[in-house]
Amino acid sequence: MLAGAAQAQLGGADAQLVQLADTFLDSWYLPNHPTEATLAGVHDYDGRLEVLERRALNAQIAALHGFERRFAALSAAALSEHYAADRELLLGRVRSDLLDLERIRRWQKDPDLYTSVLSNGAFTIMARRFAPDEERLRRLIEREQRMPAVLAAARANLRNPPRIFTAIALEQLPDTIRFFQNDVPAAFAAVTDPRLRLDFAASNAAVIAALERYRDFVRTGLMPHSHGEFRLGAALFRRKLELDEMVTTPLPQLLAIGLADLQHNQHEFARIAAQLEPTLGTREVLGRLNADHPTAADLLASVQADFTAVRQFLRRRQLITLPDAPLPSVEETPPFMRATTFASMDTPGPFEAVATEAYFNVTVPDATLTPKALDEALAQWSYPLISNTVVHEAYPGHYVQFLWMHRIDDRVRKLFGASSNAEGWAHYCEQMMLDEGFGQPGDGARDARAALWLRLGQLHQALLRDARFVVAIRLHTGSMSFDQAVDYFVREGYQERAAGLVEVKRAAGDPIYLYYTLGKLQILKLRADVKRRQGAAFDLRAFHDAFMREGFPPIRIVRRSLLHDDSPTL
Repeated sequence: MLAGAAQAQLGGADAQLVQLADTFLDSWYLPNHPTEATLAGVHDYDGRLEVLERRALNAQIAALHGFERRFAALSAAALSEHYAADRELLLGRVRSDLLDLERIRRWQKDPDLYTSVLSNGAFTIMARRFAPDEERLRRLIEREQRMPAVLAAARANLRNPPRIFTAIALEQLPDTIRFFQNDVPAAFAAVTDPRLRLDFAASNAAVIAALERYRDFVRTGLMPHSHGEFRLGAALFRRKLELDEMVTTPLPQLLAIGLADLQHNQHEFARIAAQLEPTLGTREVLGRLNADHPTAADLLASVQADFTAVRQFLRRRQLITLPDAPLPSVEETPPFMRATTFASMDTPGPFEAVATEAYFNVTVPDATLTPKALDEALAQWSYPLISNTVVHEAYPGHYVQFLWMHRIDDRVRKLFGASSNAEGWAHYCEQMMLDEGFGQPGDGARDARAALWLRLGQLHQALLRDARFVVAIRLHTGSMSFDQAVDYFVREGYQERAAGLVEVKRAAGDPIYLYYTLGKLQILKLRADVKRRQGAAFDLRAFHDAFMREGFPPIRIVRRSLLHDDSPTL
């Protein structure tokens, strides 16, 4: 977990925790999650692929129970604060995996899980040149040779999946097939070795054929029998939230917190809208915000243009230490990810030493859409929202947090964390940047009206995350239907219906994606509490740097490190 001399200096219980964590990672976790290993920059398992046959899943369950007992047997009281937190992280990960395998049983319910293993397994090999093309192609061939078995396991495992899960799989399968038909061969077009090309042609053709058979199976053999329940229910929802995010707030109280934040942001949206257009209603101003967007053809260039202004502002204001690194490259979102995301940051893994480029993925709307559908899809890319998204995904959001990971000499913190930290940090940055003056006249905006439009865009995205918060709880505890959830995103989250539909599809399979607002509110409270304790000595840059130094564990762990107490996170 620690590097070199620092690890050698550990003694007692801390050293035992480090040794057991290394055993867990090297003998079990990384070998059983080869795609995640490649993504992390660990290339010892690049030729392997996840194994999802029932016998292998049973072996994973047994191994996880064994590690759970071993981590639990180490006394937290005997560990230093840092390693006691690492023990909690490891136990949380093990128990969350067991919850998924034994009780949520996504392997039995989600046909898209299996196609995602294929597409992610290939994409992590082709996306970055961490080795010569020939070597990466050899590893890809080895992975592709294992892919038909994954789809065979799907046929054996899937039982009465939720209809929405089957529908999402069917929606994504054509793009996944085209990905293997077009994108994967194009990535290795420079390879000239005839034997290698023949082997690849055979393995890739076998994958495409298996995917086409799987598509037919999902459509005709699975869809008619897709009557399962996607909702977790209150008990599983609470447990997953506790294990993944270390949040134990009762759900009624948590829902009240989310509703209060949504109502606050709605009021702020109405106030700013009235300043911009006093004679128009809030929804009419929202329409003008949504209509101010680039064309689909200009979208990537418009996103790229915002990077420089945002980074320059951060350097002028010294709001956080920025590690030296090039700007991320703006690219189109990979085809197999487009159904449920419109923007994402694809960074190299924390252990990647060669292929260190980062990609800002943008989902460019399909040019074949009707004019109305195209306009709705582009509404989420209005110019103010582009700035907000660049802050979230890159500066000082996900990309900057990733860059800080290279300063952390702890394998556990590099690999495991919480979405409420990573997404909460990025969402917090959207508000923090404007609060600190970004986009004010003379500093990124043409005039005061442009600054107000930026604030309106930030509030629009805050309302989206607030709607996720409310929908996640109500949808998975049974008090809201799928269609009601779509309506909620439109009515209360101020989203276009097309965006609302995508959001609820995601909510069905990502039940605790309330972590954006959840994390942001926890960070704001932590900052206020640190400021209250430090008084006049409080420095925002020092706070942000201290937050970064912890990695991305649940906010409760960061809070203990910064305040040395266990006070409430919300």
